[in-house]
Amino acid sequence: MKTLIVYFSLEGNTQWAVEQVAAHLHADTLKLVPEKPYPSSGFPKYFWGGKSAVFGDAPELEPYSRNIAQYERIILATPIWAGTFAPPLRTYLNHVQVSSKRLALLACSGGGSAEKAFTQLKALAGASGDVPTCHLVSPKDKPSEANEAALTAFYKALES
Repeated sequence: MKTLIVYFSLEGNTQWAVEQVAAHLHADTLKLVPEKPYPSSGFPKYFWGGKSAVFGDAPELEPYSRNIAQYERIILATPIWAGTFAPPLRTYLNHVQVSSKRLALLACSGGGSAEKAFTQLKALAGASGDVPTCHLVSPKDKPSEANEAALTAFYKALES
């Protein structure tokens, strides 16, 4: 099944996870890049990223060239910001219709839950039915057996 992984990554954890999944599935990737970059360190990173996520911002993105019509499955991958998904995915989903595709979701966080983000992404994407999900905790910076088990379960869910 031809798969596209659409993602945003600020610190590299989500990108690391996307690279693992893409290699396993032989999937294509599309990195979403905001025209105005988010701060990547200190208080501004948390303030602007969290504010943007909480208020449902949809930042302008640099142009991208993947044609979604070529893919049967779309995996949306995001860091968790203030309990929800990163705003660049909102921009993407506001412009691209994915409800007719097989959908899966991948999230990375420093801890906590990704369920709220998954619920919101499913709603915004117009997903119905069972959507495979995978939540990893700091996978690039803190490899763990729990993350490996989560990836293995995700692959198995995608195969069914």
